[in-house]
Amino acid sequence: MESTTGRKQRLSQTVQHIKPSGIRRFFDMASTMEDVISLGVGEPDFVTPWNVREASILSMERGYTAYTANAGMLELRKEIARYLEDRFDTPYNPESEIVVTVGASEAIDIAVRAIVDPGEEVIVVEPSFVSYAPIVSLAGGVPVSVQTKKENGFKLTPAELKEAITPKTKAVIVCFPNNPTGTILEESELLELSAVIKEHDLMVISDEIYAELSYDTKHYSFPKIEGMKDRTILISGFSKAFAMTGWRVGYVCAPEDISAAMLKIHQYTMMCASTLAQFGALEALRDGQDDVKRMVISYRQRRNYMIEAFKEIGLDCHVPGGAFYLFPSIQNTGLNSEEFAEQLLKEEQVAVVPGSVFGEGGEGYVRCSYATSMDSLKTAVSRIERFLSKRKAAQ
Repeated sequence: MESTTGRKQRLSQTVQHIKPSGIRRFFDMASTMEDVISLGVGEPDFVTPWNVREASILSMERGYTAYTANAGMLELRKEIARYLEDRFDTPYNPESEIVVTVGASEAIDIAVRAIVDPGEEVIVVEPSFVSYAPIVSLAGGVPVSVQTKKENGFKLTPAELKEAITPKTKAVIVCFPNNPTGTILEESELLELSAVIKEHDLMVISDEIYAELSYDTKHYSFPKIEGMKDRTILISGFSKAFAMTGWRVGYVCAPEDISAAMLKIHQYTMMCASTLAQFGALEALRDGQDDVKRMVISYRQRRNYMIEAFKEIGLDCHVPGGAFYLFPSIQNTGLNSEEFAEQLLKEEQVAVVPGSVFGEGGEGYVRCSYATSMDSLKTAVSRIERFLSKRKAAQ
């Protein structure tokens, strides 16, 4: 394709049509301002536990600075397999069904590219993490959004899933506990969805990066359901539960043929995850559960505080069962989600993320992360209350 000047277009049409991350835009805006309380970026406020940092430093001091196996250190893959079976009753073969990746984000990318051909459709359950639909488009697939509803607790229903399926549908991407809504899926709900998935011969890419952060019920996973392990690509990692966001180490689990396909893509694009990060992840799995439990207790306390605080200041919000986000409605303010987020940031120095960046169904909501200190949360609530009072007085 040539431009009007006669020169060929420099950029891919696909890339040109993909919007930059709305999350990062508000984070970048906040970073230029003083006295900002950020409820925006989904990142634990805890520092990676010392024993994990020490294990990584020690590995470097001992000279472990070369590439690992493309799929990751076998020792780490064995530990991931043990962890998944012990914690979530989902067994995987560490030699052929697990690939260690550069964060869960790469895992999602290679999962989509391994199974999707150009023109095939992938159902994206929204509101959803901002990367799913762009990743499908970059793979040549066609993202098909399904908007969940607040009256259903933002949970995907079998009827909504069925309605979105066409002869071109290849897979469905789900995230639970969900980013941005905090919604969880219980065993009975997974069973109902699995029946539809099996009936229509689909794959499911299940992003379970927040699995440890389930507060009111034990996390249940698709691979536990009869007939679903062979249809599931399980995505997870260390960023959220283990407070290791900057380490960029995740993993993807799938049947052997799909794992082999993902490994080929990983070999050509990444070679392997960071050796130092893998040693840290190994230590996190071996001796990190006590730290995870302490963090989960703190998140639960913050969640409970924020739910009650938002209720008192007039923000309607469903109770999230997991992750570390609230997704309150701001429809009674008369502002759309972009306007609300921008004005709140400029007037009260509180950063939230407009719900519209998570899909059309997110309009009218904002995402607020409670992965920050209780003192900061209390100050943020006070500022949001003041902001709401001014809007109410002006109406």
